[in-house]
Parts: sequence; C-alpha cells; structure tokens
Amino acid sequence: LTGTSREQRAFQYVLAHAIPADPHHILQTFDQWCYHCEHLSCVGPDKGRIVERVLLERAPLRVLELGTYCGYGTVLLAQGLPPGARLYTIEGDPQHAAVAEKVIRLAGFSEDMVELIVGPSEEVIPRLQEKHGLKKADFVFMDHWKRCYLRDLRLLESHQLLAEGATILADNVLFPGAPHFLQYAKTCGKYHCKVHRASLEY
Repeated sequence: LTGTSREQRAFQYVLAHAIPADPHHILQTFDQWCYHCEHLSCVGPDKGRIVERVLLERAPLRVLELGTYCGYGTVLLAQGLPPGARLYTIEGDPQHAAVAEKVIRLAGFSEDMVELIVGPSEEVIPRLQEKHGLKKADFVFMDHWKRCYLRDLRLLESHQLLAEGATILADNVLFPGAPHFLQYAKTCGKYHCKVHRASLEY
C-alpha cells in the first residue's frame, strides 16, 4: 500500500537512525527494526555471532557471499575481515541489490573492499575469475535460496574457485533446510562438517 517494499522501509529506518560508517550500529539498527517493526530474513544477531566467530578463526582474505539480500550479512562479514581482504557478494534480485548497495556504502565499505555483483548465482559464479578477478575463495557464506546450495557448491568446485582449506558456512541448512547439500557435504569426502545450532532470526 505504501508503494515501497519492506526492504526499502527498513533502509529508510536505518538511514534515519543509524550512525553512518559504523557497521556495528547499522546492524543493531536493522535488528531493532526486525524485532519491533517488520521481519526481514537477515542473519540476525544470534547467528551473526557464529559468523563472526568462524570469520575470526579463519581470517580469510578472499570472501564470497551468495545472497546479499539487504546487505546485513555483507556488513557483518566486511566488518570482521582482516586488512587487505576483499569481499564479493552476489544478489539475484535487482531491487534487493539496490537497497544492499546503499547499506554497504552507508556502513563505510568502498567498492575496493566490497564488490556487489547483481545476477543469478549460476551465471555469475562461472565468470568470477575472468570478469571479477576472484581466483580462489578462502571463505564462502551461503545465504540465498536453499535449493541452490548444492548446485552452487558444485559450480564453485568445477570452476576451481575454492582455495585449499576453504571454509563454507551455509545458513538454514536444517530449517527451511537444504538436505541434498547437507548429504553431499557429509558424504563426498571433501569436507569436514560441523552443524552450528542456533535459533531462527528474530
């Protein structure tokens, strides 16, 4: 009825209340909106702490995010990266990408540090090396359509985009669930698997 999407309304709230170039405060402001106004499918603070912990342990220099959505996860990842690191994030929905771009830049991250790529992941992944200069990813965060998890993991493998010892962190594999992805990760012999228990966002 307002003519604006939930994502746009959330951004307007963040723009009005968050401190620019303060990633932590921007995430907190998003959380306020999601708890008290409208639900968004962001990572949220509970699972966000898991992401931060794993990122701190790994200290990756080349990070790939599948599913930018509003940019919440992107800001969460970017604020935890070591100096000199670069983050590539892929979003298939142009309207979500437009919001995310504003959120990422509001948080103070330049295009040199965070590159937002708009397009379907199955089309973007094969072009990451040649077009975007991502040779190998040390860390992959999957938070897009669950049905795409296995397909995109196999695409990353077939295009040799995973560095040796790379970490793949996938959200919501139990609920709504990505059973084929989970089965493959556990049985293919290429990965050590760990399930992090968490509550649903907000």
